[in-house]
Amino acid sequence: MDGQREAESGMLWYVIQTYTGKEEQLVKMIRRQLPKECYGECFVAYYEQLRDRKQENQIHILRLFPGYIFISCGDIERLFQYLKMIPAMSKIMAAGAFVFTPVYEGEAEFLMKVMDSDHVVRLTYVATDGRDHISYMSGPLQYCEAYIQSYRFRDRYANVRLQIAGQEKIARMGIILNDDVRREMAYGKVEALIRTPEKYVFSAASVMEEHAVRFEPGDKVAVVDGTFEGNVAVIRQAKKSGVRISVQMFDREILLEVPAESVRKLA
Repeated sequence: MDGQREAESGMLWYVIQTYTGKEEQLVKMIRRQLPKECYGECFVAYYEQLRDRKQENQIHILRLFPGYIFISCGDIERLFQYLKMIPAMSKIMAAGAFVFTPVYEGEAEFLMKVMDSDHVVRLTYVATDGRDHISYMSGPLQYCEAYIQSYRFRDRYANVRLQIAGQEKIARMGIILNDDVRREMAYGKVEALIRTPEKYVFSAASVMEEHAVRFEPGDKVAVVDGTFEGNVAVIRQAKKSGVRISVQMFDREILLEVPAESVRKLA
């Protein structure tokens, strides 16, 4: 990602707070009127959220931090002087709707992990046991499991508690469940200054195959579904159709086959 190269070259990230709904307009203004050599990137951070519209899944791209834009530069004083020379920017500053705040190094590194090159936090594939217990996930949310405040499975997003520019923010990050990938998906509402394809390409089967937990004979697992839910078991055989496990009950070993989604690997 470009932000990584900028961090290595000594550029720092800053947050500019402005009017909610005017973020893209401000980014356009900066990109159009400031010399490129006085800053690295200037962007709005977005996230994807899945919404059901007339039996079709629509991917909406929305602002991750409303009222915030991000800019990187190596000389903040020089950048500030250039901004003051732009009449429209001077008006924004005079109105008090323009605040510069540095982004801490750890915060910038985190954002670089969860965003793609278009500065969008894409959907996270989440597998559950049918009772909202998560067995595994693949996507941006896996980098911030410890900061997830709550899940809204019905609305297809998670609330994540983040620190940005030293301030605590609750951000939404979109999720996609197994049932969703059986339906056609297309882009709906797009607030971003990026081009999007007409259709959303997402293969749950390939994600599951690539990121599903690999079980080996001897692995200890927790049973999270079915008759033996809550018990600890041992993997005896891993198959494409599921796993063969042994559970100790009544001083004897019980062998049974269950779907891979019914067990969770223990550390």
